[in-house]
Amino acid sequence: MAVVMNEEKLHEMLGKMVGDLGAAVNGALVITGDRLGLYKALADGGPYSSTELAEQTDTSERYVREWLASQAASGYVEYDPDSERFYMTPEQTMVFANEESPFLMTGGYYSVASVYKDEPKLTKAFRTGDGVAWGDHDGCLFCGVAKFFRPGYQAHLVAEWLPALDGVTEKLEAGAQVADVGCGHGLSTIIMAEAFPNSTFTGFDYHEESIRCARDTAQKAGVTNVRFEVGTAKDYPGTEYDLVTFFDCLHDMGDPAGAASHVRTTLKPDGTWMMVEPFAHDTLQENLNPVGRVYYGFSTAVCTPSALSQEVKNALGAQAGEAKLRKVAEAGGFRSFRRATETPFNLILEARP
Repeated sequence: MAVVMNEEKLHEMLGKMVGDLGAAVNGALVITGDRLGLYKALADGGPYSSTELAEQTDTSERYVREWLASQAASGYVEYDPDSERFYMTPEQTMVFANEESPFLMTGGYYSVASVYKDEPKLTKAFRTGDGVAWGDHDGCLFCGVAKFFRPGYQAHLVAEWLPALDGVTEKLEAGAQVADVGCGHGLSTIIMAEAFPNSTFTGFDYHEESIRCARDTAQKAGVTNVRFEVGTAKDYPGTEYDLVTFFDCLHDMGDPAGAASHVRTTLKPDGTWMMVEPFAHDTLQENLNPVGRVYYGFSTAVCTPSALSQEVKNALGAQAGEAKLRKVAEAGGFRSFRRATETPFNLILEARP
């Protein structure tokens, strides 16, 4: 039977692909602009011509000229044709240039760079069914994850997420024992330690390089009530924790139920397990949206391969949803489970023994 092509839908698809190609190639240029301080210089001192911006950043004018054109075409910076100068709006500054902004997005592009570099490993894994361990990814992934998640943690963790848990803030203020599992570069651990000096925090991660980075960051920050150790979610040491936290990592684990079970054995009887996971609904059709697109993409390239590289190989994926996560907690022996709060990008879940 002959296939009838809808020309209007074809052009819609081609238009979408043109947009996606532009986004893909400009992703690398976002990293360039971030590393060279082009966005920050433009936001702090613009409007600038390409010559003026190059002088401010000690870069080549011809490269800067082309970079500015690509950024203006992307809508990432603005162009004034009368003065032939470029500038950034307050909104663009919050997304690209302000390191303290909760809306800073540049970190995500570093992680995207690792996906492209690791494509041969991923293609091989598709054929074999094997995993790709977290530590086997390109180094851009680790710094990108830390840079991407830091603004959200800085904005929400102490002010909103911890207070949404039952009685946890009061314990932290008085003095509590906390384990931050899957801590990566330790930003979540350090943010909590700075906010609650009477409490003691230990960050655990099975990636030795990340633990080294976390120790270095804590030392530079002068935080003394925190330490970092190599350990997995199923064997990290210690008992009688008042709070155990998992930030955006449970879905990366090969045996999430086993991790949940170990958490329960390390908590005090009145302790709390806090899980921060990517926001997701419980059905695929509800997650077919721009946020789901980002998360499913990273889940395919990073999260699922990580889980498949470990024991049990129960890969939840980054869009697991609350119902599946509840089953994980219940399988680990937790009797109380609730959604404490949420953001457009995260679910904040509370489990109690």
